[in-house]
Amino acid sequence: MKKKFGKVLLVMVASLLAVDSAAATDGYFLTGYGTKQQGQGGAGIAQPADSLAGATNPAGLFLAGNRTDLGLTIFRPNRSATISNSGLPPQYGVDGTYDANRVTTFELPEFGYSRVYSPKLAYGIALYGNGGLNTSFTRPIPLLGNTRGGVDIEQLFVSPTLSYKADKHNTFGIAANIAYQRFSAEGLQNFATSNYSVAPGNVTNVGHSNSYGAGVRIGWLSEINSALSVGATYQSKTWASAFSQYKGLFAEGGKFDVPANFGGGVAVKIAPKVKVLVDEERILYSGVKSINNSDANQTPLGSSNGPGFGWHSINVLKAGVDYDLSHALTVRGGYNHGGVPFDGSQSFFNLLAPAVVQNHLHLGTTWTLADGKEINAAYIHAFSNTVQGVNAIPASAGGGNISLNMDQNSFELSFAWNRSKK
Repeated sequence: MKKKFGKVLLVMVASLLAVDSAAATDGYFLTGYGTKQQGQGGAGIAQPADSLAGATNPAGLFLAGNRTDLGLTIFRPNRSATISNSGLPPQYGVDGTYDANRVTTFELPEFGYSRVYSPKLAYGIALYGNGGLNTSFTRPIPLLGNTRGGVDIEQLFVSPTLSYKADKHNTFGIAANIAYQRFSAEGLQNFATSNYSVAPGNVTNVGHSNSYGAGVRIGWLSEINSALSVGATYQSKTWASAFSQYKGLFAEGGKFDVPANFGGGVAVKIAPKVKVLVDEERILYSGVKSINNSDANQTPLGSSNGPGFGWHSINVLKAGVDYDLSHALTVRGGYNHGGVPFDGSQSFFNLLAPAVVQNHLHLGTTWTLADGKEINAAYIHAFSNTVQGVNAIPASAGGGNISLNMDQNSFELSFAWNRSKK
C-alpha cells in the first residue's frame, strides 16, 4: 500500500508541474479546492468534504475520514481587451480588440489523502494548483511590444496537514504550504529599456522562471451539534524566492509572494437530507508589492516600489447547498461572488491579467458506488464581466481607453475511495 501511495504521489507531482496554468477566478485564486467543494460555490470552511481539506481548513481532516481523492479540472477562460481613442497616429494600429485566447484550454489535476490515526489525531496531504493567470494574445499589442503578448503564472501547493481533536466539539488543524511557481512574459519589448526598468534584459521573452516558497495555514472547526458547524481559517503569506529571469519586471527584483487570506464559515443541516453552507473569505492582494503597486508609480520596473497591477484586497462570498437524493446520489448547487481586484484606472498593466469576473454559478454531484468508491463531478460558469478604463493609458503612451472582458467555464471530475465507508 505504501509503495502504491508513493507512486501515485510522484505521478501527481509530475502532472501538476507539467500542466498549463489555471486562469483567474476570485482574483487569481481558485473558487474552491476539491470537486465537492467546487459543486457548492467553493464553500467548505465549516464542513470540508474530502481529503483536500488542508487547502481550505486543515481542521476538517476528521470530517474527511480515511479517503483518497484524485481529480482533474478542464478550464476554458475567454478573455479579451479593447483599446479605443488612442492618441497615437492611426498607422500604429493601436485601437481595436485584442483576443487573448491563443491558448484556450487548461488542465489542472489535484490529489488528496487523509487518515484518522487515532481519536485525537488525523493527518494527510493535499496537492493542488492554487490558481494562476494566463493571457496569450493572438497578435502583438503595439502599446506593449512587437511580438504577441501574454503572461503565464502557475502555482503548485503541496500541503502536509495535521488535525487535532481537542474535545467532542472542537478540532484544530495546521498545514504547511510548500509552493512552486513559474512565470513567463512575452511581448513587452517597449519596457525592456533602461528608461523603464532596472534590468532591461530581464523583462520579457526570456522563457519560464522558477520560484519556491513556504507558508502555513491554520484552522478551527466546531461541531456545535448534529445540525450546526462553524469554522475559521487563516493562511499566511507564502514567502517565495524571486523570479530571477524577470527581476526587471516585478517589484523588489522579481518577487511574487502568494497573498495571505482568511475566512469563516457555517454549515447548517436544515432538513435530514439538506445542508446549507456559507463562507466569507478575504484575500489580501494588497500585501504583495508586485501585485498591489499602482501601474502609475513613477519608479522603474523591478525596483522596490516599481509599477505593478494595482490590485487591492477583495472579499469573496461563497454559498452552497447539498441535497441527498438517495443513499447513492447527492446533488449540489452554489454561488460565488468576488470583488474585482482593480478599478478601471489600472487597466493598462491589467491588459496582461484581466481578472474581472465576479459572479460564478456552481453545480455538482456525487455518485456513491460499492466499497466506498465515489465519482464526483462539478461545473462552474463565471459570467461575463467588463471593466472600463477611461483614460487608463498614460499620456506618455498617447492616452486612451482600455476595456477588459472575461468569462469562464470549467468542468471537474474526480474519483474517491472512502475507506471509512467500506
